[in-house]
Amino acid sequence: MEQRRFACSLSSLAASTFIISVVFAFIPICSNLLMLAFAMAITGLAMGIIDTISNLQLVKIYQKDSTVFLQALHFFVGLGALLSPLIADPFLSDTDCILGNSTINSSLTMRHMRNKLAGRHVYNVSHFHFHTEGEVVTNVSYAFWIMALINLPVPIAVLVLMYRERVLTCCYERSPRLLDGDMHMHTLKMQTASEQVDGISQDYQEPAGKSQSLSHTNMWNCCYPKPKDLPLSYFGLHIFGGMVLFFSDGIVGSYTGFVYTYAVAPPLNLPHKTAGYLTSVFWASITVGRLASIPLSYRIKPVHLLTFNQVGVIVTLFLLLIFYMSNVFLFIGTCFLGLFISSVYPCMLAFTEDILDYKGCATTVLVTSAGMGEMLLQLLVGSVINSQGSYSFLLCGLIFGCMGFTVFLLLLLIQHVHKKNRTVSTEHQHAKWRDLPHQGIVRPHGTSGLRAGGHKNGHPTSFLKKLPHIVLHGSRSAEPPRPCP
Repeated sequence: MEQRRFACSLSSLAASTFIISVVFAFIPICSNLLMLAFAMAITGLAMGIIDTISNLQLVKIYQKDSTVFLQALHFFVGLGALLSPLIADPFLSDTDCILGNSTINSSLTMRHMRNKLAGRHVYNVSHFHFHTEGEVVTNVSYAFWIMALINLPVPIAVLVLMYRERVLTCCYERSPRLLDGDMHMHTLKMQTASEQVDGISQDYQEPAGKSQSLSHTNMWNCCYPKPKDLPLSYFGLHIFGGMVLFFSDGIVGSYTGFVYTYAVAPPLNLPHKTAGYLTSVFWASITVGRLASIPLSYRIKPVHLLTFNQVGVIVTLFLLLIFYMSNVFLFIGTCFLGLFISSVYPCMLAFTEDILDYKGCATTVLVTSAGMGEMLLQLLVGSVINSQGSYSFLLCGLIFGCMGFTVFLLLLLIQHVHKKNRTVSTEHQHAKWRDLPHQGIVRPHGTSGLRAGGHKNGHPTSFLKKLPHIVLHGSRSAEPPRPCP
């Protein structure tokens, strides 16, 4: 079962990364807005699949060590966001890309468009004419084609991984699998536990209905026990963890999208080219922060990194509001904001999954919430800037940061409640398994050395002591069983 899921995940990754290359090559030849919107929708869908599967598989494969690998994954996300604009920059033009018959200065037209986008009030704009027909002189198509070629090795690398993992049915590889020491050992442990439970069930028959539900624990491990039997804290961890990333990724998206608009508007009035560097500085800081978080994750727990980073985000946005007249501090604050917010995403994934025993359900919820925040909060900030002015940009960011930190404190409270529920649940399970020989388990005929009460020579049999741990956790290791969620 686990091997089949892993094969489906790799297949989805290969297909999605290949689709992105195809769509990027197709974008320059889109002849109307509807075609372009359709192409961007397909790209967004493919990127969402890649984001979810990559985070989910790292969490399930590396579990306790997943924080380090998640930091490395998101480091490359930031690196790509930093390098992509730099690759496209040589192909962008400061003048009108379409040559018309009019003699209007194209640089003046572009200046008007930028002022309009920046929120400045431009008087008497009716005499500006924007060409929609004529000779196209832009080279921006080359930027998309270069990005498509750069991305093309990614699906090829995924196919190579599938070949080495013996996922492809058309060919076989005799060399050892790359993940034999990680995922396959975990899968083997789960399969062995399932066989042990099956072997016990052959010796001891439970009442009808119980054994079937226990045998499907691994298949439905994300929702076992049934949702109605789960404590409210289990759902609270998903909801509040998702809300933390909703606000965190919303800050990243809105800052990336509107820091240029804020910088070129009064009172800063930065030159357009200088203001354009702010987005690159922000993503460079995020990339450096995630790179630095890789060794820090070995020594510092995710909850401590999360607390420090979210306090840093609030302090930085507050200082940016105080020194809103300073051009220099805008660049300094952008650097620190990127450093502080860089590792919130991967640390939150690792922190939430650690509470829920790395079953992977929380990762899907958190990734979806982060995407929703990046989409909705950008829309909200844009509407506020349009109606209230550019100064409200930083104020919105500070409000989002405070709301995210408040939700994080509530998440810590729910975590404490959830731990207490798990302790009570564990004690209840142990009491249930101790009473199991007296609650309908029947000794089959021909079993020697075993009394009707389930004891051998007056002592509990060894498999009865290990049975709860086998069924609930898929392992017969000597460590004490972890509580159920």
